[in-house]
Amino acid sequence: MSSSFPMDGMRVRFAGDSNVGMKRAHNEDAFYLPESERLAIVADGMGGHASGEVASRMAVETIVGFFKATQDDQQMTWPFKMDHGNRYETNRMVTAIKLANLKIHEQAQKDPRCHGMGTTVVTTLFADRALIIGHVGDSRLYRRRDRDLKQLTEDHSLLNDYIKMKNLSPDEIASFPHKNVIVRALGMKDTVQVDVHVEQPQLGDLYLLCSDGLSGMVKDEEIAAIADGEADLDKLCETLIAEANKNGGADNITVVAVRVEPA
Repeated sequence: MSSSFPMDGMRVRFAGDSNVGMKRAHNEDAFYLPESERLAIVADGMGGHASGEVASRMAVETIVGFFKATQDDQQMTWPFKMDHGNRYETNRMVTAIKLANLKIHEQAQKDPRCHGMGTTVVTTLFADRALIIGHVGDSRLYRRRDRDLKQLTEDHSLLNDYIKMKNLSPDEIASFPHKNVIVRALGMKDTVQVDVHVEQPQLGDLYLLCSDGLSGMVKDEEIAAIADGEADLDKLCETLIAEANKNGGADNITVVAVRVEPA
């Protein structure tokens, strides 16, 4: 599944795929590739009994819906105040994610079947020559530039908190007993803090959005090697998912690949 759009003398190409993995009965991940909006989204739902699937789908639909509504009617009243210290498109990103959080939280409160549901989200928006990244949770965005793979998002997880506080060794990280505990996600509370990163994309950049079904099963250096060896974005997504499954496929696996190419 792929799409693309022109950008200032370049072309941004997207591909994405999702897989249930080897251990789970249901796929609670969701993703979105650009249509009329220059958005890409990966959401990793949690809650079990299909409610995680509800949360991730609600996140994608709400974020896309807000961008469509504000594109068609720029005078519409927003559900949250703008931060005038940020550019307009950054405010759109933050507001869309906050709105998704509120809707998921309200649904979880009123529907017993959805109690405790939530989702991570990582979102990219290409606006003019800027790339705006918004995220909550431990779904990640990597950038491959000049043979350097860099994680541009910071995991909102208990493990990452311990790494920062305790300066854990690689062995301690590998044996950490609560790797899957998320400390920030959509739906946990009625408000949420959204992390935002803005950067200038360059010709040749490769961006990877993924759920922890990939990052938890495939080491960063292996992701980099696979990215370097596969030029076709659809095949790249397939190969990364296959590698995660080969390594055990303990969770649902979702990957969106984005490349900035010559026009």
